[in-house]
Amino acid sequence: MSNTELRTHVEESRTDPTERTDSAEDTTTCPECDARLEADSEHGETVCTECGLVVEEDEIDRGPEWRAFDSAEKDQKSRVGAPTTNMMHDKGLSTNIGWQDKDAYGRQLSTRQRQKMQRLRTWNERFRTRDSKERNLKQALGEIERMASALGLPENVRETASVIYRRALDDNLLPGRSIEGVSTAALYTAARQAGIPRSLDEIERVSRVDRMELTRTYRYIIRELNLEVKPADPESYIPRFVSDLGLSDEVERRARELIEAARGDGLLSGKSPVGLAAAAVYAAALLCNEKVTQNDVSEVADISEVTIRNRYKELLEAGDVVTA
Repeated sequence: MSNTELRTHVEESRTDPTERTDSAEDTTTCPECDARLEADSEHGETVCTECGLVVEEDEIDRGPEWRAFDSAEKDQKSRVGAPTTNMMHDKGLSTNIGWQDKDAYGRQLSTRQRQKMQRLRTWNERFRTRDSKERNLKQALGEIERMASALGLPENVRETASVIYRRALDDNLLPGRSIEGVSTAALYTAARQAGIPRSLDEIERVSRVDRMELTRTYRYIIRELNLEVKPADPESYIPRFVSDLGLSDEVERRARELIEAARGDGLLSGKSPVGLAAAAVYAAALLCNEKVTQNDVSEVADISEVTIRNRYKELLEAGDVVTA
């Protein structure tokens, strides 16, 4: 090919700027009246704002299928990964390699691939806990999760307990105390703050520390972190006891009345809230003619029958409103 033919071929292949401008205008203006086009996302169409000509239809909606009315709701519904959580030592931002030796189609991996995945898991675990502080935090949060699951505590209590433990770790309150003791105290504190308390006997049953260490660590954490924890209210135990015993709502209402009457007479001071709640449920069941024994209540509340009998008599003597 000669230079003249080559030059002619290149010039013909070039696009005239005016032609490019015209083609760009064709995509943004109406071919009938040259008015502006507008996208109708509700119907998936591109229409003319003047004459109403439908230029394109059945367009693909590339936006989310949900609606948000403010920025906070938009951030909450956005799906760009798992949400961060204080219940994991890395707040859920690291990669987790599953233990199943299968591919995306459910097929078993070969021996060489399984060995490779095992090495990746080992190195991934080492990278997730790079120092002693992270290993400490991982062990403690796992302990909180285990105890909370055994006690049936909701997610907000677990989250609060994790935050309390992180604060104790940041304030260097752990030297001289066991990880299990501080994590148990953090969970007990979070449950009381959330109004879903568990008795010390229940906490001790699922914990790996004894009662003395638990109470000592609990008082220390409360004092050093300046946490506000109200005294346990006997009424907060009543719904759980009534539910576990299979009693009616009338029994729960009557038990609350018994506690209120005892509070008015000053009988709650110095008494175990668990014992008062159990005695109130037992007394209310008898007043409502529902069959329940002291042994049944004792097993649910995890206290002795002697305590139930003593508190039961005191509640019945609280006033005329109770005995009526």
